Amino acid sequence: MMMTRREWITSTLLTLLWPLLDSANRTHATGQAAKLELGPAHAFSFDRLRDQARQLAAQPYQPPVIRHAEALEPIDYDAHRQIRYRPEAALWAQGDEPYSVQCFHLSSLFKEPVKLHVVQDGAARELLYASQLFTFDDPAQFAAGLPDDLGFAGFRVMNAAPQSGDWLSFLGASYFRSAGELDQYGLSARGVAIDTGLPIPEEFPRFTCFWLEPAADPKNLLIHALLDGPSLSGAYRIEVVRSKNVVMTIEAALFTRKAIGRLGIAPLTSMFWFSETDSHLRVWDWRPEVHDSDGLALWTGTGERIWRPLNNPPSVQTASFSDLNPRGFGLLQRDRNFENYQDGLVFYERRPSLWVEPLEPWGEGVVQLVEIPTRAEINDNIVAYWVPKTPPPAGAALNFNYRLHWGADEPYAPALGRVLATRLAWEDPLDARSGASRRGTLVIDFAGGPLENLTQEAPVQLVVTAACGAVTACSVGLLSGTRRWRAFFYIELAGTEPLEIRAGLKLGDRTLTETCVYPCFLPRG
Repeated sequence: MMMTRREWITSTLLTLLWPLLDSANRTHATGQAAKLELGPAHAFSFDRLRDQARQLAAQPYQPPVIRHAEALEPIDYDAHRQIRYRPEAALWAQGDEPYSVQCFHLSSLFKEPVKLHVVQDGAARELLYASQLFTFDDPAQFAAGLPDDLGFAGFRVMNAAPQSGDWLSFLGASYFRSAGELDQYGLSARGVAIDTGLPIPEEFPRFTCFWLEPAADPKNLLIHALLDGPSLSGAYRIEVVRSKNVVMTIEAALFTRKAIGRLGIAPLTSMFWFSETDSHLRVWDWRPEVHDSDGLALWTGTGERIWRPLNNPPSVQTASFSDLNPRGFGLLQRDRNFENYQDGLVFYERRPSLWVEPLEPWGEGVVQLVEIPTRAEINDNIVAYWVPKTPPPAGAALNFNYRLHWGADEPYAPALGRVLATRLAWEDPLDARSGASRRGTLVIDFAGGPLENLTQEAPVQLVVTAACGAVTACSVGLLSGTRRWRAFFYIELAGTEPLEIRAGLKLGDRTLTETCVYPCFLPRG
């Protein structure tokens, strides 16, 4: 499947509504008995799945077959919102496991079916589609005309009773999400990213088959998935552990059909519209901030901790952080104060943070951040992933092991001060003279770690550097009545390229804070 990122984002907006629909838009029952039927058993193991992916990659790519497109066309965005899986027909609905699993219906937005299986004692059986498994707002319009071999669009894992709603979902291409520690969906993860941010159409491989298996620990869940796309195939083993956070241990075996220019490993996808940094220049909206994530955090192979605040740039921007064997990276939502969002419907302050933890040396490469302009919160416009130094040729076999941590914060927070906020203002922001030198003010607030015990008299130093520009009038001090330390300086930018700032606090030779890396973009004219 080849499409632009904006086309893909538009087709996946529906996933944001599923958590809200459990308590609204209840549908009418058809009166037919609901029972989930299973297909015949066949042997299954992850080794078999890996071999299947390897063999698949050795063959020409076969696009998915949409057998009943005409039956799906009437199921548009609004109609799909009304289709609900019957809880009594869910996999493991009888309490066999702590979590039941419900299936998503196909629609005009999600036409490519996926095969779902349940695994028990090394034998897999397919979950068979039947329209009776769902309730419809207008049964006469849809249910009567749906064929019994239609298939499913994906699945979601439900909370244990008596709690309602779901906490994990797989829907569309290779996208999946968890509500995490704070029980609120936000950003997504993907199986793999291909050619993201390049001036060519991005490729979206898809999970075509899933195998759901109880884990040795009854509170855990094993998910196996087969990935396929024009450039590669892959086998995934995902063990999901739900305690305070949701942690996924992932083994990904990838096999390339052709050379790939940019292969993104452990990709994360999020939304950033505006924040306190420069909201007065960006949009006209009554809320102070709107974002699912507010920054990219990195823990480099050398041990440096970096915080890169997110932007809604004037054009597509790609930032690369070279590294050797990174210890972790993630898109985080650090601001947990409702007052800074003021949105009582979507609760941005509860959106999960997502951290990638490599479980083995990944070698040389870059953590890459792609920021895409957006004028609305409905578009996911932020992507982060790891890119190996050497692009894989055709016929390559790659293996990556890592963990995903869905929580309120990064799992291995450093004993350092953190960036709390960044604020940027340009002088004469309406001046659009091409090539004119522009001056602005950047303010960075730090707090926490060793800063908590320092007084105003401590000789704290602001260490700041700039690429492609100048920094003057640097100062740092403790804000009266708080434990925040504020760094203040002027920046000067010639031309239209962003000015990248690196700033942190030190006390003698002692590093007090993480390094803030911030690109200062000129405001939109």
